Amino acid sequence: MDIIEFVRADLTLDFWIASGLVLLLFVIQVLFYYIIYKKPYRYEQKRDKNENKFDDLPSVSVVIVSKNESENLANNLPLILEQDYPNFEVVVVNMGSTDETDILLEGLRLKYSNLYHTFVPSEAENVNEKKLALTLGIKAAHNDVLLFTEAYCKPVSNKWIEEFAVEFQKGKEIVLGYNRAEIKKKFLTSQFVKYDNLIHQTKFLSMALWGSAYMGINRNLAYLKSVFFEEKGFSSVLIYDDGEDDLFINKIAKGRRVGVVVSENSMTTTDIVSKFSIWRSLKSKYLYSKKFYKGFQPSLFAFESLSKYLFYITSLAAIIYGVLFSNYLIVSVASLFLLLRFVIVLVVINKLSGMFNKTRFHINLIFFEIFQPINNYKFRRRIKKRKRKR
Repeated sequence: MDIIEFVRADLTLDFWIASGLVLLLFVIQVLFYYIIYKKPYRYEQKRDKNENKFDDLPSVSVVIVSKNESENLANNLPLILEQDYPNFEVVVVNMGSTDETDILLEGLRLKYSNLYHTFVPSEAENVNEKKLALTLGIKAAHNDVLLFTEAYCKPVSNKWIEEFAVEFQKGKEIVLGYNRAEIKKKFLTSQFVKYDNLIHQTKFLSMALWGSAYMGINRNLAYLKSVFFEEKGFSSVLIYDDGEDDLFINKIAKGRRVGVVVSENSMTTTDIVSKFSIWRSLKSKYLYSKKFYKGFQPSLFAFESLSKYLFYITSLAAIIYGVLFSNYLIVSVASLFLLLRFVIVLVVINKLSGMFNKTRFHINLIFFEIFQPINNYKFRRRIKKRKRKR
């Protein structure tokens, strides 16, 4: 009886307001994680693993542009050239390299008959050099299916091309894939880098699975050559310094049939991130381009970040209020929702990370998810300052 009276005494208007706010923000957060973030995991679990047994898969052209990356090409290009796929070619565009890229490509050409290479003329415009290089590679490609990656990336398996080709056989015009950040030499923030990479790519892959593709990355991306020319090449993104992948997909994805591959065999890996500054350089171009995206998706994820901060602030404020005014029911409810959210987010993120990164998070997840939006904001400010100085 005393317990009932104790609870009744705490059922004040303050309790209902605080609990209602915490519950509302909790529900918003849970919906984001279960409906959006978990989507790639559910998709892969339901996918028919025997669907690759199709006949008449399309011919594929892998396009890579490179500048002074002979060492990366030497390590990664053979893994692409030796893919287990019946009909494909690899087109490498040399963007004025001053290292041994030309010598390396000539040597590999003697061994691999499906390797072709060309170059960007020395008088080419520096601002749009990569767009020009990609355009030259696309024009040189003999096949309609174009699969892109970078010289510093390598496929996880020899079925990489096949995984993408199956999607095009289904009638897709654009196919987005995942690029895993592998960190050989660990540094202080290496685990955070993996988390950030996971969240960033999960967002655009999830939205594509929901029929709202808004970006992609050239580290693992494919589209049809016919689509490229229907869209008049990179004409829609020529005014931007970058944007040859994320902004280009943002401009052309609406109304197109977009596929997603998230299986282990479909991934590429990047192992050049050996320190924070390298990762910052890779990430910065997308943070800069983000402000030019069209569509509701960036605003949706900005709202998700806002609701996350509001949830933490409201929950902690409710706990402090409950302690100060001896309303321990408010403390209990707010603490329960904090714990429940952490458990739900941890489960979802670890499922995704197990599928994409082969790693796990624990209590550090709390610090990572709080710090990530702040870190992105700091990066964007740094980019703006650098742009203004040019």
